[in-house]
Amino acid sequence: MAVSFASENLPSSGAIMNPIRILVDSLADENLTNAQMTNAREIIRRLDPVRFHVSIFYVNRPDPMIKIRPNTRLIRLPKHGQTVRIFQEFVLGHHQILFYMKAAPASKFYMKLRRKWNDNRITIGTVESQSDVRNEPTISPAGISLWENTVLRCEFLFSNSQAVSRSLEREYGLPSEIVATGVDTKFFTAAWDRPPNTRPRVLFAGSLRPFKQPHLLLEAAVHFPEADYVIAGDGIMAQELRTIAQQRKLANVVFSGPLTASALRREYQQADIFLFPSKWEGSPKVILEAAACGLPVIARKDYCPETAIDGETGYLVGSNEEIYERLRGLLQNPELRRKLGRAGRLLSETFDWDLITKRWEAIFQRLISRKVNGRTA
Repeated sequence: MAVSFASENLPSSGAIMNPIRILVDSLADENLTNAQMTNAREIIRRLDPVRFHVSIFYVNRPDPMIKIRPNTRLIRLPKHGQTVRIFQEFVLGHHQILFYMKAAPASKFYMKLRRKWNDNRITIGTVESQSDVRNEPTISPAGISLWENTVLRCEFLFSNSQAVSRSLEREYGLPSEIVATGVDTKFFTAAWDRPPNTRPRVLFAGSLRPFKQPHLLLEAAVHFPEADYVIAGDGIMAQELRTIAQQRKLANVVFSGPLTASALRREYQQADIFLFPSKWEGSPKVILEAAACGLPVIARKDYCPETAIDGETGYLVGSNEEIYERLRGLLQNPELRRKLGRAGRLLSETFDWDLITKRWEAIFQRLISRKVNGRTA
């Protein structure tokens, strides 16, 4: 049974000579906001089409930049019953590398059977959060088991920060190479010339889950009523937070819900401070996006984020009290906000997706070369 696909674009100059063929276990749909899927799309957009052929799945409208990318195969999936179609591509597809393996049933079946079939294609798993997943109650045992039997069984593992790599080694004894999460610094830009807000504006963006601690924005709204607070995102705490805000009559809190990338960029550009009190992370991309838009960042030091520098681009704090202390200082000092925000913008440029994708290109070529040399040795 053949797998249908929407298009396979080739450079107009003619046929491509022996590009590395990569199957990306993700979705190319343009409106999906899942962090791993958006990261995969950012990398695919930038991979050199002469050297890399990419296949990727989609359900609805694909990302326009991926759709027009030369040497790209878009594999359409049905809205329901996708496992068989994905598994078929894993097994029968003419790819050399399977990249960004998901924790999903098709991946589980493939990883279980590939050893029996002596399948020698390269599998790459990315780890983008802490590995002490059993300590996070919002992650089900079934979800943990699926992750362990898919992503963690890949031949090569890559973490997106030093802290994530150490966590993976500590919890599972698995080594990993580090490739940071990136940011599109041409898309996420600072609005340096916008008129100042009449009241300081504090922004949170992320899923509304307990470990993200979005409720601290509500506490900040009580402690510092002279500022306005925007909570962007959705999740299991959404209704609870809205109810608390209503009960406490917090007129200075706005819930914007989940936002498209363009809408989120506008929120960054209209804000003065980015407050991200989450305690359990890998390398959250919202910190980079906020910094790229010129915002000073307040985040926790629990997961040692490398995308924020304490005292230079914002503050890394160890307690709720320190969050409020640092927030007070930034609310009272517009010049300090600008200074830290400009430093954050410069730091974000060192994580630009163009640079990160070059790393991935070198990794793909290195792994293929190693595989080829291993066969001929």
